[in-house]
This record gives sequence, structure tokens and C-alpha cells, in this order.
Amino acid sequence: MAFGAEELRVLRRALALALHPGPASAEDVQDCHRLAESLDEAMREAARLRAFLVADLARYRAALPGTAAGYLTLLDEVLAAGHRPGPDDLAALRALRGNPVAAALLDRCQTAAERDVRARLARRAALQTSMVAPVVPASRTRLLALPGGRDRLPAPPAVAEDPGEEPRRKPAEKPSRPEPGPGPAGPPTPTPEPARRPVPTPGEVFPRRKPAPPPSDPEREQQRQRLVAG
Repeated sequence: MAFGAEELRVLRRALALALHPGPASAEDVQDCHRLAESLDEAMREAARLRAFLVADLARYRAALPGTAAGYLTLLDEVLAAGHRPGPDDLAALRALRGNPVAAALLDRCQTAAERDVRARLARRAALQTSMVAPVVPASRTRLLALPGGRDRLPAPPAVAEDPGEEPRRKPAEKPSRPEPGPGPAGPPTPTPEPARRPVPTPGEVFPRRKPAPPPSDPEREQQRQRLVAG
């Protein structure tokens, strides 16, 4: 791709604006747009020419070895247009290795193929690295186990007690054992067990009811009084 004098002037002005941003005139903006459109059209034309040459190269390769001279010339032209050699081109060049031109093209194609393979592997490795989830270092998980680490944690927020709920009974604290004095060590003093509450008997839980007095009979009461008076 070759640039004319006018195109080089526009390209130089665009590069100067890219390196040293500043106000650009409307004429400079229009010239940059026209240059960009010309470059796009040239790239599209180069892609169409390369596709035509690759199709013609396939026809020459299919007719080998009778078309060796034309195939080698066309392959050199296609490589200059940006074509990347494939497995079919490498196999054809190996078959024509006795030709000096074919041997030189084979070395050139193998170098380009190896470069493409390394570039693909590097892109694949970069993609796999970007997809791996970040791992927290193991040292971060041991900070709470350091001395005083738990004391430095913020206290949990206080929870308001519900007035309708009964206050929870705290478990009775166990009496602390007296530490032994500096005297000679003797047999361990047995710790007295706390007094156990006796288990109530069924009679205490369910006391008997006293029988109700029989209803009073008026006639018997009068007879009793007569006997007492007589």
C-alpha cells in the first residue's frame, strides 16, 4: 500500500494530533475522515484480491506436479499479499523439495506456520488465565488465630430484648476450686457434691382429699338432742 504526498500530509497531521492533543480545524477533521475511508477501501480491495489469488492457488496445487512453476510463482505472490500457508501448501512444498525455489518457500512457510502456532497458544493461555477465579491467599485465613486477633474484632450489635419474653436464666456458675498453697503436696481434697433435692413421693404430689361429711338429717338431729336431754 503506497501513500501519495497529500495522503502523507494528512497522516502526519493526524499523528501529530494523536501525540499532542489540541484543537483541530474542520478541514483537518474532514481530511482525516477521507483518509480513513480510503484506507478502509484499500483494505477491502486487498482482501478481495487475496481471496482471488488463494482460489487460483488451490487450482494450481490440485494440478501438481505439472503446474509446479506456476504454483511456486503464485504462492510467492499470495504470501506477499498476507496469506498464511496451510497444511496443503506445506505438503505440496515438501513434495517439490528438490526444486531450489520450492525449498526456499518451504523454509519461509514453516517459519510463518510456527509463528502462527505460538501466537494461538499464547492467546489460548491468556484466555485460560483470565477465566481462572482469583484465590484468596492461605495467610488471610489465619489472621483470627493470632494472639489478640479475636479481641480486636468489632463487638456484635446489641439486640433489643422483647419485653413480652421472659428473661432467660443464666446457668449457675460453678464454684472455682481453691488453688493449692505453696505447702507440701498432699492427697487431693474431695470436692463435696452439691446437695440433691429429694424426689417427692406420689402422696406429696397428689394428696388425698378428705371425705366430705354426710348431709345432716333433721329427724336424727332431734333424736340425738332428746337423748342428750333425757
